Amino acid sequence: MPGLAASDTSPPAAAPPPRRLSSPLPRRAPPSPSPSTSSRAKPGRKPALSAAEADESLDNPDLGPFLLKQARDAMVSGEGGGAARALEFAERAARALERRGEGAELELAMSLHVAAAIHCGLGRHADAVPVLERAVAVVTPPPAPAPAEGADDPQQQQQQQQQQEGEPAVPDQKGEEWSLAAFSGWMQLGDTHAMLGRMDESIACYGKGLEIQMAALGERDPRVAETCRYLAEAHVQALQFDEAEKLCRKALEIHREHSAPASLEEASDRRLMALILDAKGDYDGALEHLVLASMTMVANGRDIEVATIDVAIGNTYLALARFDEAVFSYQKALTVLKSARGDDHPTVASVYVRLADLYHRTGRLRESKSYCENALRVYAKPAPGAAPDEIAGGLMEIAAINEALGDLDEALKLLQRALKLLEDSPGQWSTVAGIEAQMGVLYYMVGRYADSRNSFESAVAKLRASGERKSAFFGVLLNQMGLACVQLFKIDEAAQLFEEARAVLEQECGASHPDTLGVYSNLAAIYDAMGRVEDAIEILEHVLKVREEKLGTANPDVEDEKKRLAELLKEAGRSRNRKQKSLENLFVTNSQRAKKEAGRRWSNFGFRS
Repeated sequence: MPGLAASDTSPPAAAPPPRRLSSPLPRRAPPSPSPSTSSRAKPGRKPALSAAEADESLDNPDLGPFLLKQARDAMVSGEGGGAARALEFAERAARALERRGEGAELELAMSLHVAAAIHCGLGRHADAVPVLERAVAVVTPPPAPAPAEGADDPQQQQQQQQQQEGEPAVPDQKGEEWSLAAFSGWMQLGDTHAMLGRMDESIACYGKGLEIQMAALGERDPRVAETCRYLAEAHVQALQFDEAEKLCRKALEIHREHSAPASLEEASDRRLMALILDAKGDYDGALEHLVLASMTMVANGRDIEVATIDVAIGNTYLALARFDEAVFSYQKALTVLKSARGDDHPTVASVYVRLADLYHRTGRLRESKSYCENALRVYAKPAPGAAPDEIAGGLMEIAAINEALGDLDEALKLLQRALKLLEDSPGQWSTVAGIEAQMGVLYYMVGRYADSRNSFESAVAKLRASGERKSAFFGVLLNQMGLACVQLFKIDEAAQLFEEARAVLEQECGASHPDTLGVYSNLAAIYDAMGRVEDAIEILEHVLKVREEKLGTANPDVEDEKKRLAELLKEAGRSRNRKQKSLENLFVTNSQRAKKEAGRRWSNFGFRS
């Protein structure tokens, strides 16, 4: 979590001294002897506390801070039951502090933060969400009522008077502490939503945390810059590059204002900015930021970071078709990474993959296959501590190269390996959905339409759950799933998918975008198969008009749409006596086009990255 305004300055409460009268547990009178027990001694067992006695023990004002300290100590030591014991202490501390009411809000929020952190450590992220929502509600004050018309805010009057008299403004200590606790809670809640794949909720929580931090520290504080960069990274994961660019530029401006020239913070901002600009197609701008970041890392003696930036520079040169310069950057990075991390490190394999992709694009297939084999040898026996997502990403890129070479079975095997590495990893739902979608494309290309539909269905379900159902990629995925349903003759399901894809792509890309037009063509075909000829004619007329404006009347796609529209117009008067092979005729062109353009479409939406 980035840029906390400050750490919790209140020292942890010490355990209360052992006084008999202030014990958290109520005293009990010794049991009276009975004839059956007085003659012999038996090991006594303390009776369990009743609910009333347990509730009374929570009224002790020293119990909450004491239990909170016990929870922290149990988390650190891991003894006495470990996380379960710490969670019990934290929950009891929260109940005790809640009973104290006013004055214990910060300690209550801290105990809830500890309980949520334990839930996350145990992998129960969904259980942590309501705990954190309760924590932020405790320390987020309600908005102050607006002053009456003509009256000024007393606090504002006091601040203005202090400024006029030249006195420094007295900071609101309670307000700062509450702002810190609220900021920490919102950021922790955003991290938890991100681990559950809920990127929209996560970004909303980060945004609230940033607002609170800026209100407490000002908009130009260096800690605000760290939070801006953190939120920008979240927007990049959600493919929201415009918002990410604004936040990253703000972070860069603040760091340039407060940090020394060529600082590491500025270099980190430039690397993120280069990633954003690369995703938006501004390769020259991305290259400029990468070169400046590399110069900063060289000045600070960060050789491994320089090699990582060299790989990114090579990627940018590759996008600009400057292949010789890309090879030089990759080879330079490869030499440094081999000497620093060893030949079997995943970062070395990632450079092999980039070189394999470059040689494939330039037609040197033998070198491309050789580098793919080198990368696969590393991924088969990676160095200890290798991240599963890094290995899975490399396998996905090699699978894309095999797909381009026509070896679809090998590509499917590699994607299945990548899927096994990530399917149980928290926070990887979007990546897993991407793998499943790419597998669905390959299944479709080899004619395994049932497997293709199942893969697409699983990917769609994950994207719906993670809040990415408004992205252009989601619309393309719905369209591909609809094509698989057509091949399985599930016409009604295909129609629903095409209609949903049309709504998503119209909103995200516009009605004239090529992907949107492709969905229009599929929807017209499905309407014709369902007997809705007038709706199909209306859609095809729109498609033909847009394609003529964009591509010209001599384009092959325009000729195809003309033939389809002419056939529909010819058959419009035949209500029940139409040719039964209309579905096959109308879909054959689109299916072939989907096979040819599948790799290009998926790569445009980041599957190969």
